[in-house]
Amino acid sequence: MIKIEALYTEACNLYGDRFNVTYLEKSLQGQAEFIYTSLNETPRFVTEDVDMIYMGAMPEKEQEYVIDRLRPYTDRLRQLIDAGKVMLFTGNAFEVFGSYIEKDDGSRIPCLGLYEGYAVRRMMQRHNSMFLGTLTDDTGKDMEIIGFKSQFTQTYADKAEGYCFRKIRGYGLNKAFDQEGIRMGNFFGTYLTGPILIMNPYFAKYLLRLAGAGDVTLAFEEVAVAAYEKRLPEFHDPKRKVDL
Repeated sequence: MIKIEALYTEACNLYGDRFNVTYLEKSLQGQAEFIYTSLNETPRFVTEDVDMIYMGAMPEKEQEYVIDRLRPYTDRLRQLIDAGKVMLFTGNAFEVFGSYIEKDDGSRIPCLGLYEGYAVRRMMQRHNSMFLGTLTDDTGKDMEIIGFKSQFTQTYADKAEGYCFRKIRGYGLNKAFDQEGIRMGNFFGTYLTGPILIMNPYFAKYLLRLAGAGDVTLAFEEVAVAAYEKRLPEFHDPKRKVDL
């Protein structure tokens, strides 16, 4: 039985991203232990081996709280990344693992420094768009990834270890960059929200394989795949505007 830990869902639940974990829970009934860690609790990953860690998008003011809560465990997080543990951080959640977040006034919020990259926040310049990209899975096949972005930040990480998705349409980590998200081994950080796992069932199955769950049949898999396949032509359609 695998263990999946969801961090700070009382604060990190913008755009319904908590349903990424709800979907996995429905898909893995009896096959996984789900741990919901609040802001005032010590994460289980600190003292135990967990197979997957998830954290969703949050209001910008919450980022500093989350950084403060996670900072004592920076070395442990690096250890887990190096060990290949699966991590998924959606929306602005992955920014807390970079070098810093630059605020509107130019001041900087120091982050955990687990990858070389920084976010620039501009609260008067909200960005909403759709995204279409690709990812090569563990079988060597390319899968297409779809999703939406709604953010006040852009990330600059030209020296990052790797990126999640190759852009087909939309924007990458910033408007001038073709790669989307940050990837370090099985650490996936992406601006896509939605929730991404319900919109991308093949990506959900891929992450579960990486986490050691095997080839799982997802909850409502036929419906999820049908919805995904119906959306794909819409995201490919050149008449559809990228900016929303």
